[in-house]
Amino acid sequence: MKLVLHPPVEPERLVRIAAAAGPMAVVNAASEADALAHMPDADAFFGKMTPPLLAAARRLRWVQAPTASLEHYLFPELTTHPCVLTNMRGLFSDVIADQVMGYVLCFARNLHAYVLQQAQGRWAPVGGESARVPFATGPGVVNAIDRAHLHLADCTLGVVGLGAIGSEIARRALAFGMRVLAVDPVRTEAPPSVEALWRSERLPELLGESDFVVIAAPHTPETERLFRRPQFQQMKRSAYLINIGRGAIVDLADLTAALEAGELAGAALDVFETEPLPADHPLWRMGERVILTPHVAGYSPRIAERHLAVLLDNVGRFVRGEVLVNVVDKARWF
Repeated sequence: MKLVLHPPVEPERLVRIAAAAGPMAVVNAASEADALAHMPDADAFFGKMTPPLLAAARRLRWVQAPTASLEHYLFPELTTHPCVLTNMRGLFSDVIADQVMGYVLCFARNLHAYVLQQAQGRWAPVGGESARVPFATGPGVVNAIDRAHLHLADCTLGVVGLGAIGSEIARRALAFGMRVLAVDPVRTEAPPSVEALWRSERLPELLGESDFVVIAAPHTPETERLFRRPQFQQMKRSAYLINIGRGAIVDLADLTAALEAGELAGAALDVFETEPLPADHPLWRMGERVILTPHVAGYSPRIAERHLAVLLDNVGRFVRGEVLVNVVDKARWF
């Protein structure tokens, strides 16, 4: 048996991969031409598969994608090829969920607005200084500052896509006392952290009930531009949209128009239709209502070790003839 790696991996990883491969030969192809020369008798492949590499393969049985997302990886010949495709899903769940709760806390407590004020040396509680409670009376009534800061245990968080990432988001939201709803096209059993799990057809209902809507779905033919003006109009005008899924799911022109029209309260985006987001995009100028981060939600010192662990596990499973982890439905892109 033979495993071809391309692009090549660094020596430290190569040693670990070769150890996991045991009797299977491992080729660390330095160039596509080198990889192409080894593909006719390759049984397995890790790295960036291309149409020429696949066309040269005569006995390929397994391809390990180096990423979780597959919209940039799949092509028609690979989709119809009989090889098993596995991906790297599950590596980022807790890391991305932490970032989502950071967005939620920012909006709930106006932290992003206060950071902007700090840069200006300005003391201005959202709700107005005049509403501040004097020490003489204490907080006897709900005032404007109270109303400008959300109580998370009174809020509903809706998750679009209850995979590994969506499940971690739900678990963290529950820890804050939030009610959690979710829609998913495949999963049918709700975990303890989710009050209700619905089919995707009930997305409008989720949008109407949620104070925070979190997109944790992959980019698939079904989710591309799933969020357009009608979806924003189905949300509460006081609600916030958070997208850590894929940029292609949200139409940014429609989101911008919805924000300008006051159809939702704000948005936090880590992924965009076009990356980097152009410097002249109007979303950059909505600092008190919009949080923009440069596609960093999945970064952590822990990711590389997890990535290697999945690869080594699957290499060992392939050699032993066992079922692989993270097998993909190529027709559905996940």
